[in-house]
Amino acid sequence: MSKNRKNQAAAIRFGPALKASFLCLLIAGSAIGYVWQKNEINHLERQITEREKQRDQLTKDNRVLSDQLAAMRSPVMLDQRVRELKLGLAPAQPGQKFVLAEPVPAAPDRKTSPQQFASRPAVEMAP
Repeated sequence: MSKNRKNQAAAIRFGPALKASFLCLLIAGSAIGYVWQKNEINHLERQITEREKQRDQLTKDNRVLSDQLAAMRSPVMLDQRVRELKLGLAPAQPGQKFVLAEPVPAAPDRKTSPQQFASRPAVEMAP
């Protein structure tokens, strides 16, 4: 018996073509995904390097500003600024200083239990 192509099902005739087209779509999709992923990696690398440069610059600026602040807080610099601005400030005289004694805390009373702030009040149970 000879095979007649008209009697074959459509799925059998188009099966290899569908498999080939699906395989081509799979390979093309994988290739496009690979290229997109590499592009994203390169974009993220550029962002990382830009932010590292920005961080380094901010660290340098912070160091310079902290050194400048330390210099401005020094007693020599403060005294110089007082003289420049003619504020008329002078060191305190011994008679202008008051020494305050720090109060001594009272000894805890041992007869009573210590107060507990986090505890719950006792609940009486009915007999």
